[in-house]
Amino acid sequence: MFSSIAYSSFFLSTIFLTSLIFQSKAQLNATFYDTTCPNASSIVRSVIQQALQSDIRIGASLIRLHFHDCFVNGCDGSILLDNSANIQSEKDAAPNTNSTRGFNVVDNIKTALENSCPGIVSCADILALAAEASVSSQGGPSWTALLGRRDSLTANQAGANSSIPSPFESLSNITAKFSAVGLNTNDLVALSGAHTFGRAQCRLFSNRLYNFSGTGNPDPTLNSSYLTTLQQICPQSGSGFNVANLDPTTPDTFDNNYFSNLQNNQGLLQSDQELFSTSGAPTISIVNTFSSNQTAFFQSFAQSMINMGNISPLTGSNGEIRSDCKKVNGS
Repeated sequence: MFSSIAYSSFFLSTIFLTSLIFQSKAQLNATFYDTTCPNASSIVRSVIQQALQSDIRIGASLIRLHFHDCFVNGCDGSILLDNSANIQSEKDAAPNTNSTRGFNVVDNIKTALENSCPGIVSCADILALAAEASVSSQGGPSWTALLGRRDSLTANQAGANSSIPSPFESLSNITAKFSAVGLNTNDLVALSGAHTFGRAQCRLFSNRLYNFSGTGNPDPTLNSSYLTTLQQICPQSGSGFNVANLDPTTPDTFDNNYFSNLQNNQGLLQSDQELFSTSGAPTISIVNTFSSNQTAFFQSFAQSMINMGNISPLTGSNGEIRSDCKKVNGS
C-alpha cells in the first residue's frame, strides 16, 4: 500500500507526465490569431475560393499537402521546403514527386497573410486552415482548426519515403502507419474519405487493371464495368500520368459517396478498396456506417482532421514563422 505522501507524490508525477504528453495539443488553440491576425481564416478561404475558379482539383491537392506534411515529423510545414544546401526536399520523396501540387496557392496565401499581418501566421498553420477551407468550400463539413504551429527548420525526405501510407500497401501496413502517429482505425477510414474528391495518376493504380500482384489478371475486387472505364483512361502502354477521378460519381463534391463506391467495388486505389474488401477487417463496419450516414462521416472526418493536425506540432519557441514557405528564414 502507498503511504498518503507517497500516493500524493505518485499522483502529482502522473499528472505532470500526462500534462507533458498532451502539452503540444494543449498549446494549439482555436483563438491563437484572434488578436494578432484576426482575418487569417477568411484570407485563406478567399485565396482558395479564387483558386477553385480555375482549378477544381485544388481543394483535394491542398488537403493532401496537410496530410503528407503531418505524417512526416508532425505538422510542421516541412513538405513545403525546397532543396537547398542544407535541405533534401520532401517534395522529391517518392510519395510526393511529380504528384503533390498546390504549392503556388500556398505561396499566394502566404503573400496575402504577410500583407495583412507580417511574420505572424506559420506555413504549417496555413496548411491546416487550407484543408478546412478546401473541404467546407466543396460541400463538406466545417470545423474549427486548432492553431499555433510553428515551422520546421529542416525537412525529412527519408521519413517521407517511409512514413507516408502508399496506395499499394496492405491494410495492416497502412493501419500501422496511422497508429505510429497516434491515429486509430476510425481516423484511417474517415480520413480516407477525403478521396471523395480529387484525382489520382494512372501509375498509382494501373497495377490493378492488368497484372495485379503478378497474377496476369486485374484485381478481382474491381467492378468489371469500372475496370473497363479505367482501362480506357489508363491503357497498358499509355502515360502513367493520366488522371482518373477518385470518386467516379461526384468527383468534385465532398460527400459520402466514396464509401458507397467501396461497397460497389469502385474504389480507385488498392488502399481504398481494401477498407471494404479485406476479409474480417474492422474497417468494413465503419465504411458501412459512413455510407449510410453522411452526418456521421462528416462529424468523424472533422474530428479526425483535428486529431491529425495535432501530430507533434512545433510550438512556443521551437521552429520559426517562415516569411517564405519554400525556405528557412535567412537562407
